Amino acid sequence: MKDPRYPAKPRPGDLVAVLSPSSGLPGLFPLPYELGLRRLRDDFGLKPVEYPTTRTMGATPEARAADIHAAFADPGITAVIATIGGDDQITVLPHLDRDLLRANPKPFFGYSDNTNLLLFLRNLGIVGYHGGSVMVELGRPGAMHPSTAASLRAALFTSGEYELTAARTSRDVNSPWEDPRTFASEPLMEPADGWSWHNGDRVVEGIGWGGNLEIISWMLMVDRAVRPVDAYAGNVLFLETSEEMPRAEEVYRILRNMGERGLLQQFPALLMGRAKSWSFEKPLGARDRAHFRLQQREAVLRALRQYAPDTMVVFDVDLGHTDPQLVVPVGGRIRVDGPARRIVVTY
Repeated sequence: MKDPRYPAKPRPGDLVAVLSPSSGLPGLFPLPYELGLRRLRDDFGLKPVEYPTTRTMGATPEARAADIHAAFADPGITAVIATIGGDDQITVLPHLDRDLLRANPKPFFGYSDNTNLLLFLRNLGIVGYHGGSVMVELGRPGAMHPSTAASLRAALFTSGEYELTAARTSRDVNSPWEDPRTFASEPLMEPADGWSWHNGDRVVEGIGWGGNLEIISWMLMVDRAVRPVDAYAGNVLFLETSEEMPRAEEVYRILRNMGERGLLQQFPALLMGRAKSWSFEKPLGARDRAHFRLQQREAVLRALRQYAPDTMVVFDVDLGHTDPQLVVPVGGRIRVDGPARRIVVTY
């Protein structure tokens, strides 16, 4: 993908599709979902349109693919936004019509399991947007984080360069969505350390490729939406991990295997999202969360030392499963300026 194809952007008042290509969690947790829809309407001025599987748990891959086709083929729909992620979107990809999607490009927003569709679209030459789900970012308790809202608004409505900035505070601990009290106030934020640079002595500009590390590992297992390694030469890699909190050793092994494939060394720069270090299954305390993030960083550096020692890395970027969250273009341009300590994306 040498020349990014940015689909036309929506305008306030336009219709946007709200889909569940992964999991129909809106049917189980209506509180964050309805809040996200309300903000799409009231704060962003967009008119959300739901599809048959949007609130349906257990929808078949064929049914979810049909919703994707309907949303992209409808000339009245100007963007497609995922409600949330999941864990089986990889089964939807074989049912997608490449010609239909290529002929009807739309901006697609999502992350986590939506890495599947984002990289599928990228292979069709269509720029997508890693971030901005309805239930999580738009449905955030109390209010959207200002940095999240600014990035999402810029990615949705504007074209051109947008500078990412490091957060001064961040959130890792979640509250239960089934409890209405969760939505009565904003989440508790904690001080953030900012970005950490490794080999930050040059400027790298390239096309963005990446997403959730666990999902990418699954895609590599079945060679789905992954091209020959030399197709990624000079691209900017971005990665993040989910609330499933893969162990540092697992993160290393995935990156090691990417290195053995010859993939890891194609990327002169890597943006590594701040590791999600708390979940309801693993409710770590503050000290253990910091240790978890440090272990993951060391695992990444271990793999890079072996396979891509010259790669520039920026750690703790606010992308993926982070709060705040910055939108990253998949297939769009990213400039990583080490000496100036700046990251600029093109929406």
